[in-house]
Amino acid sequence: MPPKGPGRGKLPVPLPKDMILKDTEGKTWRLGSQIGQGGFGLIYLASPQTQVPVEDDAVHVIKVEYLENGPLFSELKFYQRAAKQEHIRKWMNLKKIRCLGIPVFWGSGLAEYKGKSYRFMVMERLGQDLQRIFEDCGSRFKKEIVLQLGARMLDTLEYIHENEYVHGDIKAANLLLGYSNPHEVYLADYGLSYRYCPNGNHKQYQENPRKGHNGTIEFTSIDAHKGVAPSRRGDLEILGYCMLQWLCGKLPWEQNLKDPVAVQTAKTKLMDELPDSVLRWDSPGSSCSEIAKFLASVSGLAYDEKPKYQVLKKILLDGLESSGMHYDGPLEFSAAAACTRNHCAAKVPKV
Repeated sequence: MPPKGPGRGKLPVPLPKDMILKDTEGKTWRLGSQIGQGGFGLIYLASPQTQVPVEDDAVHVIKVEYLENGPLFSELKFYQRAAKQEHIRKWMNLKKIRCLGIPVFWGSGLAEYKGKSYRFMVMERLGQDLQRIFEDCGSRFKKEIVLQLGARMLDTLEYIHENEYVHGDIKAANLLLGYSNPHEVYLADYGLSYRYCPNGNHKQYQENPRKGHNGTIEFTSIDAHKGVAPSRRGDLEILGYCMLQWLCGKLPWEQNLKDPVAVQTAKTKLMDELPDSVLRWDSPGSSCSEIAKFLASVSGLAYDEKPKYQVLKKILLDGLESSGMHYDGPLEFSAAAACTRNHCAAKVPKV
């Protein structure tokens, strides 16, 4: 279980630049500049070359939180149990895919500074997040990009699900391009990841209003609105909502985000009235038919049912065929910017 304590949820006092950290394997890492922060933690550039200062083009980062905080603990457990590099390589070979969108985990450990205990994780450095790119493109992606991203995330989610976990918080802000290769996209932030099927035993369906509406309100699943533990169908439903927003610029419930019950009602109506509900929300000049089919297939899943990932992926790939693009080809976001703000929906707030 994640640790609990009086300091849980606090942003930590920053660690000094050039501090040396030692991970559980005995490897040492030097801290560079702080480059970001999340809800409960800080992110630094880092390098295993501890004798020299960390350069701005370092390819490692270290995420730091107070020891008693929960999110980094949850993320660490995911990487240790489900994201070992040898397992990922075997999976990629088995599935014949070129890239799997899970960042490389390099190690973890504990540190002390000014009487405080810290937990840290060493990760592959990633590039820009898709939320920022989405906003730069007038809060709309062209259809080919949406289908490419959707198909790649299906590959990633299938791997995560096969390893007994669900992500629970898929959104553009948690999708990052590669730092070394900006044509790759990675699903990051496993702080809300959940082991839905420990040792092969799927969690039971049970509604709990006290735990309702967990996740990011725009995208979270109907199950999550009801306080049901996350499952595979929930991750796929969230991905469907993301694709709908990316293509159309907004979601039907965006004007009610401060009212979770209204959002839940609108999502239920959308899922109950598929495919027409999505087709009515169509993007001008760009059909939502693939997303309608995708969500219709997801809506038919039982809570503990294993999705047919290849069937879902084929829905998206069939939509790419006519454009002549490959789902693992270059991500051409610049072309999406041709959709100017005059022709697009209003900017969606960063989530």
